Amino acid sequence: MRKFVFSLVLILLGGLAPLPGQTFEIEDHISVGPGNARQVLRVISNGDAVFFEPTIREFLADRPDVRVEYTVASSAELMTAMGDEGLEVDLAISSATDLQTKLVNDGYSLGYSSEITQRMPEWARWRNHLFAFTQEPAAIVLSRRALVGLPVPQSRQELIALMRDHPDRFEGKVGTYDLRTSGLGYLFATQDARTSETYWRLSEVMGSFGVRLYCCSSQMIDDVSSGDLTVAYNVLGSYARAKGNPKDVIVILPQDYTIIMLRTAFIPKTSKAPTLAGSFIDHLISRGWEAAPGAVSVAEENAWTQEAQALRRIRMGPGLLVYLDALKKAAFLKEWSSAVLQ
Repeated sequence: MRKFVFSLVLILLGGLAPLPGQTFEIEDHISVGPGNARQVLRVISNGDAVFFEPTIREFLADRPDVRVEYTVASSAELMTAMGDEGLEVDLAISSATDLQTKLVNDGYSLGYSSEITQRMPEWARWRNHLFAFTQEPAAIVLSRRALVGLPVPQSRQELIALMRDHPDRFEGKVGTYDLRTSGLGYLFATQDARTSETYWRLSEVMGSFGVRLYCCSSQMIDDVSSGDLTVAYNVLGSYARAKGNPKDVIVILPQDYTIIMLRTAFIPKTSKAPTLAGSFIDHLISRGWEAAPGAVSVAEENAWTQEAQALRRIRMGPGLLVYLDALKKAAFLKEWSSAVLQ
């Protein structure tokens, strides 16, 4: 069993109230803090509110005059809201590091610097605009009941072999992201493809079993837990550990390589409370650096064991923009569609 501590620190903060004329789709919204608060921090995020609310409450513990409005939208909808609609919020948080990088690169962010951000390793901050506060692995999640009597695959090749040898266990019960609608799914897939050709072979095999496509990790985890899916591929390992019952699911970090996503935050240029937003970034970073049970912080790079040398962290920077080019993205999605939509 590989020793790896999962990032359960995806407990982020709040969102924004629905705005007149907005066209992006909101998945959830919570308001934390007094209704008559003197200050309001408006956050848009693609992180589930249930995971983020504890961190919001910690932040507000010594700020009785602050309320956090936390709105959940998909990473693609967040991109639309910020890039196309100029949404007025104070903080943007997303697991789609490439889309966050593009928004910062295109001038939608404000710079921020503090004693805490300056202590971060260079790979965890970009241009003093974009800050990573958790590292979260892309995992393979399996149904324990469906695999009774079968070996648990520890790599993509082993998963391919298992699916081919036992088609009755996997037909119609394979799930992964719909890359056409999921920004995080697209990011994971492009990083997969850059790392190994095995990704395309696995995609073809999943397609041959009638793969079911999802918007987000949470629903995949629920369906594996209930037995509706036998396997879900490229699920956020942190979510799987938080939501999945070990009696029902097995969470695997592939031994051939494991993609590590950086969850990031930036202060939009539209922010009306940039100082408060900066304080929350400091809070996220500080909390992320705590070596809490079930968490991998941005400060723990040297804590990984030799058993985890196959980890591949997604690097912030212009290199992430390559697959966001319209022509490259269209070509990638065409190849992916040919593989999985059989």
